[in-house]
Amino acid sequence: MKFTCNKNDFLEGINIVLKAVSGKTTMPILECVMIEAENDKVKLTTNDMELGIETLVNAQVQTSGTVLVNAKMIAEIVRKLPEDEVNFEVDDKMNILIFCGKAKFNVPGLESDEFPKLPFVEKENRIVMSQFTLKEMIRQTIFSISDNENNKILTGELFEIVGDEFKIASLDLHRVSIRKMQLKESYDNIKVVIPGKALAEISKILSSNMDSEVVIYFSSNYVLFELEDTIILTRLIEGNFYNVNQMLSSDYETKIKINRSEFLGCIDRATLLLRDAEKKPVVMNIMDDSVKMEMNTKIGSMDEDMTIEKEGKELKIAFNPKFLIDVLRVIDDEDIYLYLINSKSPCFIKNSDESYIYLILPVNLNYNN
Repeated sequence: MKFTCNKNDFLEGINIVLKAVSGKTTMPILECVMIEAENDKVKLTTNDMELGIETLVNAQVQTSGTVLVNAKMIAEIVRKLPEDEVNFEVDDKMNILIFCGKAKFNVPGLESDEFPKLPFVEKENRIVMSQFTLKEMIRQTIFSISDNENNKILTGELFEIVGDEFKIASLDLHRVSIRKMQLKESYDNIKVVIPGKALAEISKILSSNMDSEVVIYFSSNYVLFELEDTIILTRLIEGNFYNVNQMLSSDYETKIKINRSEFLGCIDRATLLLRDAEKKPVVMNIMDDSVKMEMNTKIGSMDEDMTIEKEGKELKIAFNPKFLIDVLRVIDDEDIYLYLINSKSPCFIKNSDESYIYLILPVNLNYNN
């Protein structure tokens, strides 16, 4: 195998596929990238058995071929090469020779026979959407997945398509995050659960360009994301996701309108009084046209009044400040609406068309830990 390519093009490709390189494995082959050169393209493939990524890099291929090499090592070597043009050559003993300027590397490669190829996915059930929109929807929901591996279904996100409505939902038994959007056309109904760890890596690859599209293919065991020069495949989580619709309610006794950035700043300041693993709630004392935010911890206390617009009853309620901060950081609206019933019932934060809905369970006001 022999080819020449631009250093930055190769680096961009290797950085994409590195996201599917296993960090903890007893199988060294899963730490490798498969490099295939053919027809003026170099295909880079990685697979940790849960997430697989394949991307193409432009190159001048003199001799086609395939080789495996440790992905992180080859990425570091190429990153520190002195010039833009890089030459790769693989000899009969699977040694990889890398030439760039006056620098020359010789690193051992491996035969590709044992490398786990990406599973085949039938390209039938699919949707098409903006990469930027999907990236945003993941960002606005992924913080509320669970990290408890004992309840595997909660470590993923629900992807549900009904007609032309696409919904992503996540929950960790303390909160629920839902984002919805209208697709450009209607599709067959689909309901799958995708691992949160995979979606976190996929969101890093998705473009922020509004005009770039992603095609998502669904099968019984896998979901495939197809970008221009990259495909990303991940295994689905088996099982039935919680019925999030049953958790939602339109009832409320108190509704407040509040400035999002001021609300976020106030809670952020309150958390300055938290130390290490101390868990203290932020208390909201909702009155006619203001809300008093209070925090009491081992090292001090604070209170701050904020102007609001209120409908309904006065209310005193407490929340884990992190849960509020996570939501407020991903909403783009200038003003937000909170819907509450009492001090023990969930708080809903949602907009008028319910393209986003966040449910947060309150903390017991007598919480004294």
